[in-house]
Formats: sequence, C-alpha cells, structure tokens
Amino acid sequence: MMSDLSKITLEAGPNGEEVDFYVLEQTRIAGVDYLLVTEAPDGDGDAYILQDLSKDGEEEALYEFVEDDEQLEALSKVFIQMLDDIALV
Repeated sequence: MMSDLSKITLEAGPNGEEVDFYVLEQTRIAGVDYLLVTEAPDGDGDAYILQDLSKDGEEEALYEFVEDDEQLEALSKVFIQMLDDIALV
C-alpha cells in the first residue's frame, strides 16, 4: 500500500511500554492537530485517530487516542474523504 510512512513512538499500555505507530494522514481542525495512525508498517493494520494535546511552542507532542464516539465518527469521515481524494490522484 504505502511505503514512506512517518513513524512516531508513543508510551502506551498499562506499563508505559513504547509502541510504534505509522502516520497514514494528518489534519488540523479548529486549531487541533489529528493523526490517523496504524501499528502496521505497510499501512494495512487497524487504524486509530490521535489528538495532539500539546500547547504551541512545546518541543514534544502529547497525543491521546480519540475515544468519544461522536468525535471519532466525525473525524473518521474527514480522514476517509482525505484518503479517497489521494486515491483519485
């Protein structure tokens, strides 16, 4: 599928272990950055949406999984449209 995906490493899980995620797409809505990520380096795994909670000027980003159903549904539609637009190119 995709070959040059950007990789980010997050502390996740109950023990704070590091997990690599590959960025499929990103967008900014109402001043907030969101990432569509997967754990599969080829881009074919389960997808998750992360919200950037860091403040402007902070060196490290602070991401949180989007878990609110309404927000998740709305963001999913945005990312689906973005990916569809890429597929048409």
